[in-house]
Formats: sequence, structure tokens, C-alpha cells
Amino acid sequence: MSKKNTKYIFVTGGVTSSLGKGIVSASLGLLLKSRGFNVTIQKLDPYINIDPGTLNPYEHGECYVTEDGAETDLDLGHYERFLDSATSQNNNVTTGKIYQTVIEKERKGDFLGKTVQVIPHITNEIKRRIKILAKENYDIIITEIGGTVGDIESLPYIESVRQLRWELGENNSMVIHLTLLPYLAASGELKTKPSQHSVRQLMESGIQADVLVCRTEHKITKEIKAKLAQFCNVPAENVIESIDVETIYQVPLELQKQKFDEVVLKELALPFNQESDLKDWKNFLKKYKNPKKKVEIALVGKYVSLQDSYKSIAEAFIHAGASQDTEVKLRWVYSGDLTEENLTENFKGIDGMLIAPGFGDRGIEGKILAAKFARENKIPLLGICLGMQIMTIEFARNVLGLKDANSAEFDLTTKNPVISLMEEQKNVVDKGGTMRLGAWKCQLKPHTKLIEIYGNKNITERHRHRYEFNSDYLEDFEKNGLYASGINPDTKLVETLELKDHPFYIGVQYHPEYKSTVATPHPLFVALVKAAAEK
Repeated sequence: MSKKNTKYIFVTGGVTSSLGKGIVSASLGLLLKSRGFNVTIQKLDPYINIDPGTLNPYEHGECYVTEDGAETDLDLGHYERFLDSATSQNNNVTTGKIYQTVIEKERKGDFLGKTVQVIPHITNEIKRRIKILAKENYDIIITEIGGTVGDIESLPYIESVRQLRWELGENNSMVIHLTLLPYLAASGELKTKPSQHSVRQLMESGIQADVLVCRTEHKITKEIKAKLAQFCNVPAENVIESIDVETIYQVPLELQKQKFDEVVLKELALPFNQESDLKDWKNFLKKYKNPKKKVEIALVGKYVSLQDSYKSIAEAFIHAGASQDTEVKLRWVYSGDLTEENLTENFKGIDGMLIAPGFGDRGIEGKILAAKFARENKIPLLGICLGMQIMTIEFARNVLGLKDANSAEFDLTTKNPVISLMEEQKNVVDKGGTMRLGAWKCQLKPHTKLIEIYGNKNITERHRHRYEFNSDYLEDFEKNGLYASGINPDTKLVETLELKDHPFYIGVQYHPEYKSTVATPHPLFVALVKAAAEK
């Protein structure tokens, strides 16, 4: 398919937020990809932040990082996990980015003195961002619009879609509207009125939905489908049920049963050239639902009250567990509550541990206690980013005898900064988008656990941090058994640490969870699950 024939699917939401537009978009992308189409998904976020990189995880959940170093919405993680293909900075757009670009153009005089307005300047920039992915020759681009119809923040995006649909011409675009069918227990019925109002509000903006996807706790009867079709101006077969399921990975199969992909292809006038092939997906789901073993892994972090803060880590354990026919139960442990007195109680019965990434000094001492507990009790441990730095501090204090050892992030006056600020970060003032971000090379040393795990000497992994292992202390660490097993070949910075005489004690400066997908579980998580099962 040529570039000019790229088809566009817009996914909007109504009634309430958090209905699962990201999962529906990812599921549709998987179904279309399984039919041989080249598909990508992008997210348009209405907030004015440039990106979620400076947002508190309690505000926004996890900040996801792409190969090219973009800090993005966590939905991009779902897109990659379902499609098993990388996204880029072009796949996530925020209102902040849109306005920043337009204002920069105005300052340069690009608008020749014209009054800069939402229409056409902001909407033109939104349309440009939507269409920029077509240069990569995708057959279909799915665009998820954050928020709900009627939000003030979403209006420029909805208007841009209205303009684009007219510009693209017939059968080259479509709108899928995700809405809620609430169930009233008192009357024992699903109510369609909120969905009708939502569709009407979309129509008031000049957009007619082509397909309705209805989130529901109960099955939708033929009568309700007919009612929705009549009042929302869509064919009854274009009313798709999205019922609550055990796992998000079941959603594509539930949608496929209703011929969701066929409805979409028909609307876009695309051929049904290839039968859908979801054999591997179904096999993954079967193994996930029918485990032969069970392990419990403690996830030690500071944002555990909002588990979306560690979304990619939790999903990586699902992928790894299914590949090993193992159910992975996560025990969420808030590091701020850990003390010497309650360590044994908090970690009683665990088979493995992961010390999570994060920023700031809250809960740090609890993480250090957790690392010590895992080291001394031979519990398989994986430390990610800050987790590796915690393992470094703990080892320096309790093995090397450097009692005041710390990270310069937490104590600028420490005499033993075993974790220090990278040289190029020392004069950085702006916090957004200035960390070490995206894919970086790592060269693994021979005869190490990591080279066995990866099966390759040269790897690349995604990063998101400012502080690094201080190589001035490396010789002392390695003499005492904690050695650098992976080094960046260009910067010579330490990427990974391993402890001798321990079944599995590995710290990595990068974020392996970002690259784990259903089709390709990350080898580090697979190895941790194996080690936990052996314990």
C-alpha cells in the first residue's frame, strides 16, 4: 500500500475516563496486524505538560520511554506489548508540544504577522502530527485521543479530526467511540442514555461515530444493540461489546469473536486478504491461565499504592511467567514502611525480589534494608535503575565498610558518593527531557550470568536516569565480589552489576521492562522467574 493510501482510525471516549481506550486501540492494532497490515498507534494527550517526564507517578502512572528517548504516556507500553513493535516520539503528542511548536513558529515569524489562533494554527499542527507517521508507510494509523468528548482540553483534537475526515475523503478514515453502559442493580438493567448523550455530543462537534465499543459488566442483548444503533446512527453490527474480562490479554479475542476487525476493514474499504493468525497469542493466554508452578516475588517500591506506576514491570512478569508456565504473584511492598524489625515479616515466604526504579530520597533506607535482606538470605534479586544504585549503596555500607556511602542524589555532602551525577548533567537546569534517555549500548563480559541470560555480548536497552555508578570505587567493589558485568562501550559507564556466590543478584542501570512484550518476554525477567522457581 502506498503512502497516500494510509488509512486513519480515530478512537474517542465518552461518559467517563479510564474506560480502556488504550487497550481497545492496542487490541484492534493486534487484530489488524494479524491480518497482515502494517499498523501503528499514536496517543494524543490533552494535558499542557510537554511530556509526562516531570509528572509525579501518583498523578499519571508510569512514564514510558521509547527507543529514541521520548518520555511518553503509559499507553504506548500497551501498544508495544500488543503489537511487538517499537513506537517513537511521533507516537505521543501532548497539547504542550502542540502549543510549544506553534509559539516557536510565531516567534520566528513563520506566520507572517497573522493573528495566531486555535483554528487554523493549533488544529493544523495537530493534523500535521497525526499524519507525520504516514511517512513511515503504514497501512493503518490508529490515533487514540485522551480524555472524554466534551472536555475543554479535547476540543482542538476533536475539531482536527472533523477537518481531517473531510480532507482525507471517503473510506480513508473512521471514528470508533468508546462509551460506558452503566448497570443499575436496583432495576437490574443496562442503561443506554449516557452513551446516547455522548454520541450526540460528538455529533455536535461535527463527527459521526462509525463504530460504538461499549464497556459493560453484563452481556449486551440484541434489543440494547438495536436501541443503540437506532439512537446513535450506526448499524447494529457496528455496536461492539467490551465486557469485563479476567485479563487485558483476553480483550483482542473477545473483540475478534464479534468480528471487530472485519467491521473496521469494511468501513475503510480494505480487503480481507489474509485470515487472522492469533495462534501464538492464544498459546500465551492458555499458558498464562493454566500455570504449572507458582512463585511470589516482592516488588519493593515507593509508589506501590498506585500500581500503574510500575505497569511495565508488572506486565513483564506476566510475559515471563507465562513463558515458564509459572504464575507470578507480586507482593507490593512499600519501602517507606520497612525497618530492621519488620523485614522478616514483610518478606516471609517470598521466592524472589525486585527493587523498583524511582526518584527522590523517600523510602530509600527501606530499599537498602531490602537489598541487604536479599543478599544475606540468598533471595534472587533484580534491581532496576535506582534499584541497582540501592544495591551499590548497601554493599558499600555493609561489605566495604563505608558507613556514610550514599548517592549524590540523596546526600551532596557524603564523603563516599558511590553513585554520582553524570558530568554532562551537572549544569542541567531544565528537568524535562534532559536525562539519559532511550536506547544505549551495553557490552557484556564473558563468563557472567548476564551473557548467559541474553546469549549475546552486545545488547541495547532503554535508559531514564541522571545518576551513575561511580567508577572510582569499582576496584574495591570487584575485590569484594560485586563486579561490573556490563559496560557501555562508548562512555565506559557501568551498566550492570552482579554478585558472586549468589544464585541471582543482578542490578541493571537500564529499564528492561520497557522492551518486554507478549511475543518476546524479556530474558532478564524470564531468568528472575526461573531463579525464583528454583529457590
